[in-house]
Amino acid sequence: MIMIETPMKRIIITGASGMIGSSLTELALSRGIEVTALVRSGRSPGRKNAFESHPLLTVVEYDLAELSACPALPSCDAFFHLAWDKTTGAGRDDAVAQSKNILYTLDAVRLAEKTGCRVFVGAGSQAEYGTAQAPLNSTTSIDPKSGYGIAKYAAGRVSALLCRQLNIRHCWARILSVYGERDRGGSLISTCVDAMLKGGSPELTPGEQIWDYLYAGDAVRAMLDIAEKGRDQAVYCVGSGLSRPLREYVLDIRDAIDPGLEVHFGQKPYPENQPMYLCADISELTRDTGFVPQVSFEDGIRRIIRSRTPTPNP
Repeated sequence: MIMIETPMKRIIITGASGMIGSSLTELALSRGIEVTALVRSGRSPGRKNAFESHPLLTVVEYDLAELSACPALPSCDAFFHLAWDKTTGAGRDDAVAQSKNILYTLDAVRLAEKTGCRVFVGAGSQAEYGTAQAPLNSTTSIDPKSGYGIAKYAAGRVSALLCRQLNIRHCWARILSVYGERDRGGSLISTCVDAMLKGGSPELTPGEQIWDYLYAGDAVRAMLDIAEKGRDQAVYCVGSGLSRPLREYVLDIRDAIDPGLEVHFGQKPYPENQPMYLCADISELTRDTGFVPQVSFEDGIRRIIRSRTPTPNP
């Protein structure tokens, strides 16, 4: 087993302008870790204070298709591959685009080798499981229903194979539902918060799904813990380990904003292949790394609301 014996000093992150990537950047910098943040060409890296000038931060513009020809990067201890093309809507079933993502993941592994990194952490997804009926862990049956889920699973397996050949420790983090201040527009949490702050309510499904939400700050702590302490070739589910009906999360958002607001459940049908049960079994993650979530859903929602509420002038 390949293990990191000393704390990380330098890391590289692809997809560093996304919610998880930018949160990981901030956390690493706060711990005194040098970060090389790879940001897609033409994309603004300004995700709310994530990329303010910092002496330990280097931002490099790149394109996923050009990872194999990426200019020389500084040496690093850990390489986090978070970038992925076509993650929403019809793009999730774009077979050609999703197959390219698998090749991009292998390009990222080869780039990691060039930097001398000791561990490669890839971002997998709960979509690899399809529609499970029990808590998700490394032994849960794989049955992806989307091109996105199929490609994520394939990328995890072939990158693990290549890392073994290159003597790089490989960890695959299957991430469940993460939310936070930098959440993309269109997610359930963002849609509910934005609508309710304006005094309305979005149209919703019946909300009977059993769901697991993890605050972004906790998710990136888990990612760093995995890089430092995760087992070689291990798969970890990254979630809160807690689940309840989705409608209860929505009502928590409503209560934090205005308990008198009416919420419109059942106005939208469930999408095709909607997972009705989603919960992470984080026992392996906790056993190997010591990770335990710290931020409750209620506290996380309050943080999002504060970030989207204008501060009154003195």
